[in-house]
Amino acid sequence: MKRRISDDQPANMLRILILARESNPDKTHGHLIGYSHAEALSRLHAVTLVIHRDNENAVRRAEGPFRAIETVSLPWIDRVHSWCFRWIFRNNYFSQALTAFNYFFYIAFEWRAWQQTRARILAGGFDVVLRLLPVSAVLPSPFAFFLRRRPIPFVIGPINGGLPWPPGFSQANKQKEWISSLRRIYRFLPFARSTYRDAAAIIAGSSQTYTEFATYRGKMFFVPGENGIDPSLYPSGLRKSQCSDKLELIFVGGLFPVKAVDLALRGAARLLQTGGANFTIVGDGPERANLEQLTRSLGIEEVVSFCGWMDHSEVLFMGTLASKSLSLTKTTWHCRLKRFSGSLLVIRVLLIGCGNKACVMLDNA
Repeated sequence: MKRRISDDQPANMLRILILARESNPDKTHGHLIGYSHAEALSRLHAVTLVIHRDNENAVRRAEGPFRAIETVSLPWIDRVHSWCFRWIFRNNYFSQALTAFNYFFYIAFEWRAWQQTRARILAGGFDVVLRLLPVSAVLPSPFAFFLRRRPIPFVIGPINGGLPWPPGFSQANKQKEWISSLRRIYRFLPFARSTYRDAAAIIAGSSQTYTEFATYRGKMFFVPGENGIDPSLYPSGLRKSQCSDKLELIFVGGLFPVKAVDLALRGAARLLQTGGANFTIVGDGPERANLEQLTRSLGIEEVVSFCGWMDHSEVLFMGTLASKSLSLTKTTWHCRLKRFSGSLLVIRVLLIGCGNKACVMLDNA
């Protein structure tokens, strides 16, 4: 199909329809990943972003340079989802069973998105359709099936998930749920096979995922999902001028057993007990109560602060409070570095990546 280029559109600018139901710059994890990818693409191309209506206000407040932002609303289906999430999952975003539960709702979202955009797609209004979210490889997209005989290419990714649990870590066993053993069943769900069979390209966010979809190697692209921070988020005067003699330790992320925050607390216990450091834990999750109990048993509860979830701006500020700081992060998929600022020493715990061995690395950021 010959591309249709408007008078004010550069020849190298693509018209991209992006599907990212949960894209939200105010949240974390996949929500933020989806928005960040979409916003970055919108700086170079004409991006139409399709999201769930609940995320519209946050996306518009961020004022990304999108060509258009479209929302999908399914009132009665949304009410069912909200009720189940509240009363069955008890608002637990970390449950692995939630991925399986969301299958029907993602299919419904994309079906409605197809109804809203079908006429424009078939009329040549877009050059490519990209499904950014969900990140999970087990949640298929009906768009690949809808576009299988159309000249518009469908691209999915970056996708991730399904990393084998590393041996020797009891934390991983605590987090593992029974449903994870049923993961391979997703291949028999509607649209599961057509998603990857009919996709023009598949973007894998990890070597593990790339290997899992080796059947489609001819159209696979391995793009490591590096996490980064925009330097513009750091005003020059943000860092505190007065230095403290204490070492400031900070962990930011979900409190899952597999993140091994307990190891960090045990390893730093002597330093914390002697008053040589403070430890700030930003984030929340199912492991929080156990970690709070651990600090009491180690006698370090006075110098360990649990802050819960915080706004992004507050997290960035806390990461710049001291001139001598350690940032502790966990990398599951590959050598991925999360930096708070250009002067933090970052400790990375890599469960998979460097020769598929578990290790700890220090980076003089």
